[in-house]
Amino acid sequence: MSQNLAMTVNGRPVTVATDDPDMPLLYALRNDLGLTGPHFGCGLGQCGACTVHVDGEAMRSCVLPVASAAGKTIVTLEGLGTPAAPHKLQQAFIAEQAVQCGYCTNGMIMQSAAFLAKTPRPTEAQVREELVNNICRCGTHPRVVAAVMRAASQG
Repeated sequence: MSQNLAMTVNGRPVTVATDDPDMPLLYALRNDLGLTGPHFGCGLGQCGACTVHVDGEAMRSCVLPVASAAGKTIVTLEGLGTPAAPHKLQQAFIAEQAVQCGYCTNGMIMQSAAFLAKTPRPTEAQVREELVNNICRCGTHPRVVAAVMRAASQG
């Protein structure tokens, strides 16, 4: 039986129709709403490529049932900033050239944005600890940390 699940995604109210309330939120975001910022990586919530904000908290959307997002506010990479007005982390990632293949970038930025909202002036050690569970196979972690530190210094 199909369910209509209402939520707010990137500032706009949306309804997702699903026959499976346990379907990952990631599938609804990408397939139903056309948002390609969050990526499918491991499917186990371990790599971070699928990270989105749910009511301000960084969450792994590949393991979050879409039904649990009903009534909540979801922000994806597309809602964090725009090409005309990028978020300070997006600007810092560009300035620090913190992207190689780009697959992990969504998770790195979304995890960092939620972290900086709670810890606006982190130490480098705190940033490294926060991102320990975000996997980058290209090895750009040093540039990612530099980008997060740059964004933090901009207030």
